[in-house]
Amino acid sequence: MVAVVGLLLAAGGGRRLGGRAKARLTHRGRPLVEFGVGELVRGGCERVVVVLGAEADAVLAEAELTGCAVVRNDDWASGMGSSLAAGVAALPTDADAVVVTLVDMPGVGALAVARLIAAAGGPEDLIAAAYAGTRGHPVLFGRAWWPELVRTAEGDAGARALLAAQRARVRLIECADIADPYDIDTPADLDRLDP
Repeated sequence: MVAVVGLLLAAGGGRRLGGRAKARLTHRGRPLVEFGVGELVRGGCERVVVVLGAEADAVLAEAELTGCAVVRNDDWASGMGSSLAAGVAALPTDADAVVVTLVDMPGVGALAVARLIAAAGGPEDLIAAAYAGTRGHPVLFGRAWWPELVRTAEGDAGARALLAAQRARVRLIECADIADPYDIDTPADLDRLDP
């Protein structure tokens, strides 16, 4: 059995949303960050690390994150890469793999997480959800890739450089039947959230 931890990147300031921290948006009656944690847990992650940045104090006051390891990324404005690096650096060393997901993708939930975990076999894994054959989120990284993730994560690219460099090793698991990879980026996207 592979021990998998979840990593939820929830630090962004929502620049295209008029500066509203995405973690604080309401979805199904709770902050979006809380919803994301719940989906990782329901999908089979034994533990969850959450990276906060923009409005971190307000997020912590509003969201129920008991049991999560919360990492504050003071450099969140530099892009997702710094949050990914901070989150990976905080992962428990006894885990075999991490499933990385984004707070602004509520359509990618527990079923997709569970499908990736079911495909995991060990520390060398690189497994990504796919939608009609195109790589998307979430992504599972075996422990062997964690140092490289921290080294290459910068700007808004996140893990893109690593995944591109290792394209031949990435296993794609089709998830279009169980997940919808939209993200909440602009005011028009807010209609996709359930109040």
